[in-house]
Amino acid sequence: MKSKFLYYSLMLLGSIGAFSSCTKDAANTATDTTTTATTSALATAVASTGSIAIASISLSGTTDSLYLVGCMSRHGKKDTVAFSALPAAVGTYLTANYAGYTFTKAFAVKDSLSTITNYIVAIKYNGNIVGLKFAADGTFVSVLEQRIGDDLKHGRRFHEGGPFGDRNGHPRDTIALSAIPTAVSTYFTANYAADTLLHALVTHDSTYVLISKNNGLFATTITPAGSLVKRVQIDNHRGKVASVTELPAPATAYLTATYAGYVFNKAFSISKAGVIQSYDVFITVNNTKYVVVFNAAGTFVAAKAIR
Repeated sequence: MKSKFLYYSLMLLGSIGAFSSCTKDAANTATDTTTTATTSALATAVASTGSIAIASISLSGTTDSLYLVGCMSRHGKKDTVAFSALPAAVGTYLTANYAGYTFTKAFAVKDSLSTITNYIVAIKYNGNIVGLKFAADGTFVSVLEQRIGDDLKHGRRFHEGGPFGDRNGHPRDTIALSAIPTAVSTYFTANYAADTLLHALVTHDSTYVLISKNNGLFATTITPAGSLVKRVQIDNHRGKVASVTELPAPATAYLTATYAGYVFNKAFSISKAGVIQSYDVFITVNNTKYVVVFNAAGTFVAAKAIR
């Protein structure tokens, strides 16, 4: 009797063990399948958008990858290249437009015949990653849109609360002139008393960019403590400065083609004797602020990263 009881007990334990093993294996399989599907979805998104992972980014305690979007065609190939291997025009452009930048990475993009079609260059400017595309001869083409891996995987350009949440078009970096901190306004007034303030922006690192006019248009960058970072003359046209909300069609087309995912901040026209001479447009691209200058017809004249 004891033998039979022992036999059936062992059989029951074996069955439970087998069932437990199957359940555990099934759970592992489900987890593995989910992980594989997630990885596959990201890989598909990377390929379809021609993206390149450029850095790691920390977000609310988690880590994700930062991607430059639109680097190459679906069938393009990329090779890492040293800065010294880039056309001289690339270095000239970076020095002129991103003073004080730090080189991070560069890639040569090749077609199916292994011919170089573009160069992709990533730099750090004011602590932020900037990705740029250049033609094979080193001519500037565009500032590349950035996305984090999770947004890329889900087909989103951004999400609320993410590093590029301002792409919803709300210029949260604009502040009222009356809200400029005392230390900042005191420094500005003491050093540029002849300037008339027109607009104020605050950057992600809490630096203030003040737009003013004084026989031309200027952008003055000041720390919260009231120390000058830099002052740039944006436009040397003299005349009446007016805020505008509509730009000539060629200007809008240029911004869309050259600064993917840009956020419009503010634009001014400068007129002389009632005739518009130029447009100065302030935009944010990823986390970098630019001013782009156009002539009266909306043809591109110049651009400068101001913070």
